[in-house]
Amino acid sequence: MSRGISLGRLFAILMKEFIQMRRDRGTFAVMIGVPVLQLFLFGFAINTDPRYLPTAIHVADDSRYARSIAAALKNSEYFDIVAVARSQAEGDRMLDEGQVSFVVTIPVNFARDLIRGISPELLIQADASDPSAAANALAAISQLATSALKDDLVGPLAIRASPPPFTAIVQRRYNPEGITAYNIVPGLIAVILTMTMVMVTAVAITRERERGTLENLLAMPVHRFEVMLGKIIPYVMVGYIQLSLILLGARFIFHVPMLGSLSLLIATAGLFIAANLALGFTISTIATTQLQAMQTAVFFLMPSILLSGFAFPFRGMPVWAQWVGQAIPATYFLRIVRGILLKGNNWPEIWPNIWPLLIFLAVVGTVALVRYRTTLD
Repeated sequence: MSRGISLGRLFAILMKEFIQMRRDRGTFAVMIGVPVLQLFLFGFAINTDPRYLPTAIHVADDSRYARSIAAALKNSEYFDIVAVARSQAEGDRMLDEGQVSFVVTIPVNFARDLIRGISPELLIQADASDPSAAANALAAISQLATSALKDDLVGPLAIRASPPPFTAIVQRRYNPEGITAYNIVPGLIAVILTMTMVMVTAVAITRERERGTLENLLAMPVHRFEVMLGKIIPYVMVGYIQLSLILLGARFIFHVPMLGSLSLLIATAGLFIAANLALGFTISTIATTQLQAMQTAVFFLMPSILLSGFAFPFRGMPVWAQWVGQAIPATYFLRIVRGILLKGNNWPEIWPNIWPLLIFLAVVGTVALVRYRTTLD
């Protein structure tokens, strides 16, 4: 055999690899799909300067000045008035449930005090559980006091325009100091559980197939539902161990406030863990090799991190990206865990994020049972 380099042999090796690449369409699709997915997600969906954030306004003193302030909020492009709170308690509820990011309260006798030159206070409550989402919007509020009423304070009232006619009082709720760890560490619960639970069950059936033990499993007198439960339940325990470790670190290392019920968090975490394990089992029934299973899981994990609201503000993404994010379980569990730990939410507040997880689990679990084949064909 010649030890020199042969272009003929090299060409044969190259052709063999191209043929293998053509046969392994799953790997080739991932090689092309991952950079395209990253391009679209980072280029179009990610926005660190969210605008048109949902805002509720509570008007206790209905006057032309209140209407001018509401118009100024809309013109700032950071606020989108989507609701009118009939009371302060209703505005607090909207903040607790995550329906709005801001509640603007125009107090009683606002117009009277303004005309008298007493400089009334305008209360702006912000959901600061995600500091990056509210930072730029709160910075825009400083300009509100000088520009909102410039067309109303004319003539004899022009003297009220300078200094600023009213004072904007900003109340940062749930994370007043703007500590990033309070937002990131609870979110890690959703991200880590998603990564590990989907990955480990994505290779559950394909591992059996590659090792040659799937035939023994199929020969056993067990129902497909029993197989799925048997594959999933051990990892539920692993998921709870991970949850416990993160909560301990959050409490004693990062000093994350835990205002809500930990038992409620544990119960909802079980639903989230089951949903991710069912998804991984579904991937396992579709893929033919462990490599394909892992590659398919990557396509789910990347949007789970980027479009769920963990790394970037959810409401800062375009509408189409928010629709995609609403199909991801991590999006809802992020709201649940942050709501329980930072806001002290209970069942009524987190229920809007519970039922989507139930639907996801039912749909994915059904697909997994249908896709699971009881033969090697």
